[in-house]
Parts: sequence; C-alpha cells; structure tokens
Amino acid sequence: VLYRKMKIPFLLLFFLWKAESHTASRPNIILVMADDLGIGDPGCYGNKTLRTPNIDRLASGGVKLTQHLAASPLCTPSRAAFMTGRYPVRSGMASWSRTGVFLFTASSGGLPTNEITFAKLLKDQGYSTALIGKWHLGMSCHSKTDFCHHPLHHGFNYFYGISLTNLRDCKPGEGSVFTTGFKRLVFIPLQIIGVTLLTFAALNCLGLLRVPLGIFFSLLFLAALILTLFLGFLHYFRPLNCFMMRNYEIIQQPMSYDNLTQRLTVEAAQFIQRRNTETPFLLVLSYLHVHTALFSSKDFAGKSKHGVYGDAVEEMDWSVGQILNLLDELRLANDTLIYFTSDQGAHVEEVSSKGEIHGGSNGIYKGGKANNWEGGIRVPGILRWPRVIQAGQKIDEPTSNMDIFPTVAKLAGAPLPEDRIIDGCYLMRLLEGKNQHFDPEFIFHYGDTYLNTVHWHPWNSTSIWKAFFFTPNFNPVGSNGCFATHVCFCFGSYVTHHDPPLLFDISKDPRERNPLTPATEPRFYEILKVIQEAADRHTQTLPEVPNQFSWDNFLWKPWLQLCCPSSGLSCQCDREKQDKRLSH
Repeated sequence: VLYRKMKIPFLLLFFLWKAESHTASRPNIILVMADDLGIGDPGCYGNKTLRTPNIDRLASGGVKLTQHLAASPLCTPSRAAFMTGRYPVRSGMASWSRTGVFLFTASSGGLPTNEITFAKLLKDQGYSTALIGKWHLGMSCHSKTDFCHHPLHHGFNYFYGISLTNLRDCKPGEGSVFTTGFKRLVFIPLQIIGVTLLTFAALNCLGLLRVPLGIFFSLLFLAALILTLFLGFLHYFRPLNCFMMRNYEIIQQPMSYDNLTQRLTVEAAQFIQRRNTETPFLLVLSYLHVHTALFSSKDFAGKSKHGVYGDAVEEMDWSVGQILNLLDELRLANDTLIYFTSDQGAHVEEVSSKGEIHGGSNGIYKGGKANNWEGGIRVPGILRWPRVIQAGQKIDEPTSNMDIFPTVAKLAGAPLPEDRIIDGCYLMRLLEGKNQHFDPEFIFHYGDTYLNTVHWHPWNSTSIWKAFFFTPNFNPVGSNGCFATHVCFCFGSYVTHHDPPLLFDISKDPRERNPLTPATEPRFYEILKVIQEAADRHTQTLPEVPNQFSWDNFLWKPWLQLCCPSSGLSCQCDREKQDKRLSH
C-alpha cells in the first residue's frame, strides 16, 4: 500500500517533467533581423548616444554573442544562408559580377525550389509560420503566377511585406542606386551622340565632309530612344518594384512609407495573437530599417542624436519593445526563443548628396557592408529564452547566422536534411553553458563567388586566426570604404590579391590593423597551411549549381512583372487605405 501511495506522486512528477521538457524543446520562435544595422549601433554593444532600450533589454535577459558573423556581407546571400543554414554559394545565391543582390521584382532568380528553409522544417512539425517584412530572395521563375521563390513556397503560412528590398528609388526625393548605371548607359552615350552630331554638322557646313541626312536622323532617333527609355525607367521603376504584398496579393503599389514600421509591428502582433494555443509558432520579423531610403514616423522623426539614421534605429527599437511587451501580456515570454541580429554590417558609404551620414556604426571594426573585414560581417547576435537560457551572459566564441537553422530545427523536433551539407551548427549547448568551445573550427566567407577569408578557431587555443586571400581597394586611399563605387566589389582591379594571404589574430587584433608576419608569428606558415588545407577541403564539397545571378536570371522580364489587378498600365493601388476606410 505504501509503495502504491509513493508511486502516484512519482508518476505525477515524471509526467510533469516530461510535459515541461516537451514544452521547452518546442518553444515559440521569433527571429528578428534588422537590415544594415551595425554592431556599433545598439547600446548593449557599446553605443552611448543611440537609444535602444528594448534591444538592450533583450540582451540583458539572455545571451549576447560578441563574435556573431553574417554568412555574407550582402543582403540576398546573407539571408539565403540564414534561411537554409548553408553557404550561399551552395545554392547559387552568390554573384559572379558586380551586382550581388536582386534589384528587380521581375527577375527570375531566387532561392531555388530544392533548397530547404527552417520555415519548411518547422511547418512540417506543425508550427504556424509567418514572415513579416523583407524577403529579397526572389519571386517567380517562368510566369508571374508560379511564385516559385515566394515565401509561401518556402515554408511560410503567411507573408506580409516586400518581396524585394527598400531602395532609395522607392522613396521620392531620396536619389537612386542606379546613378553609376545612368552615367554609363545614358549620360555618356547621349554626350557622345551630341558631340558626334555637332561634329558632323560642322564638317557639313564647312564642306569638308558630306554627311547623309539619314545619319543625322539615325543619331537623333538613337538619342530619343535612350532618353525615352531613361525617362520611362525613372517613371515606372518605383511602382513596378516597390510594393507591399499580403501572401500572393499586392495590397499597396507603390508602397507608402507612412507608418510603415507600425504596420509591420501590428501584423507581427496580430500573428502572435492569432496563434493556436496548442500550436507553437515561428515568426520571422524582417525589418526594412535601417536600409536606405531611411524613414521614420512623426513620433520618431527628429528625436534622435543621429539624424534620420538614428530616428530609424530608435523606431525599430520601439517595435522590438512592442513585441516583447506583447509576449509578457500573453504570458508567452518564458516559452519563446527570440533571436535578434542584422543581415550584415553597416553601410559606411551611405552618405547623402547633402553630406548627411545615412549609414550606421560598426564600432571599432574595419570596413562594412559588401566586404569581409570584421565591420562587414560581425553583427549583433542576441538570444533570449528565459526558461532555458541564463540571463546576462556574454559569449565570445565565433558563431554564424547559419547556426539558427540547425538550432531551431532541433528545438522543433525536425530532423536535418540528410541529402545536403548543413554548414550551421547547433547553438544550444553553447548557450546553456554545456560547451565552452563551439564548432565549427573553420568559417568561410566569400566575396560574391570568390573565397575571400577563412576564420580558424583551434580547439586547443584562444587565438582566432583570419586569413584574407584578397582585400578590397578602399577609395579614396586611406578611407574605410569604397566611396567611389558606393560598395566594394570583389574582382578585377577592385581588389588586391595576397600571396601569402594576410593573416590576423582576431582575438588580439579585432580592428585588423596589424597583419602578422613570420617575424611576429613563428607559426605563420604552419597556420596558413592548415587554413589552406581546410579551404581546399571545403571547395571540394561545392558541386556546380545554377547561378541565380546570371544575367538571364537577374534582368527584368516583363512577363514576370506583378501589377495591381485592374489598375491598367499605372500599376498603382492602395488596398491598405481602402481596408482602413471600410473598417471605419
């Protein structure tokens, strides 16, 4: 009898323990990604003048990673790696040319249909999944209705946001990202045609050369054609490429920046509130902040100490706070894993025509967006899960945004795909303090499709070696970026190749100011040999895949262009406003 009486409480305790461990192993998951936010921007990473109390609150309640690395220093490849846990070169999401991100919604390139995202794995495990904000991984392949690259074809139940990215061209008066292209394809040809016409006219008048009238008309026609195409591009680019979608439907074309962050925040909050209490959820909140064109609502405009950039950061921080407050109100905080990061470092070359700095801070680190100096790839990395992760931790081990894929997959109970290499590693043992050293030993970074750097953190050492096979040529010389081209390119005369590679010990020289030499590092050649062997093994694992940035995949295709239904040639509508009027 005594045995039976004791057995019942033990059984109850056992089942309670099982239930709690099941809950802990299948948390709600919120992955928050800023765009172009520098590691030197949040207060928890040392900023003293930008106000980010909510991002700081997230860090103080969880783990702050100090050596968290984006897999690429550019939006599209970085996000592809984040979603799949794989180097972007494996999926063809890395460019061979100077353009490494998609610039047209009607391109046929994008995240391949055979790639598996963490959203797909979690959806298969019963998670409700949503992407709110920026996608930037393609839209359609062969027809505008196949949506082969769309978020809903990659594991998301719900999508609200933009399929491309926030561009200067999307906001009137903010300039254009195509300035260099305009110069090469429009202004220089028009100047050449103008000079040629004047020269022919002068020769004709002087009787030195008889120029047929047809030549004049042909040159004038060519000039008119170039000018017409240029004006048409200026007129149509914004509505054709800058629009908001809900699932497969365009709801605002062109998109309005009015209260845009508030709208994204409301959508994220409504998704959390609509959750089925029996079903865990995955929310990817992918902000448009702080990519240019910069914007903020009237509640934040002019309130920061860092101009329009600071206003945008502080508005994004407010949005993070709204999500944290909602989790507290719904008593979901303990059972929700939250991750906050940026897709790459701050864009240091973002300076307006008036001289205003529109890019963020990478702190003490060299370089920025579009190059693999630490400023371009070292990003904020914050994780909070109160039930499991001890608050107030700081971890200095090198980690990657690719590590989120295997981490959330395992927490959701999803087996990893066995037919492909997953480059990310499971984070939880490190976050829980069970591992002091984190796999992998080697982390590779590409400049487009060219292997650029290798990080090596040996198991038996505190050193973190970083080798550069080539470095971008900053311009002007002595600056901290490629201001003449607006971003750094990774080929030809834009880079300097190094033989032997440049070598740094990031643990002692995080600013990458003093390359090591055989005189300053006795094991110099031995270290480079190990790194080269690792690079050779890595490149042998890269099968040839279709290039998603080939000119055929990259360029605009009229038959893939999405347009508001029944809006004619204008491609303009605002169902957001219409829905608000109906609701009132």
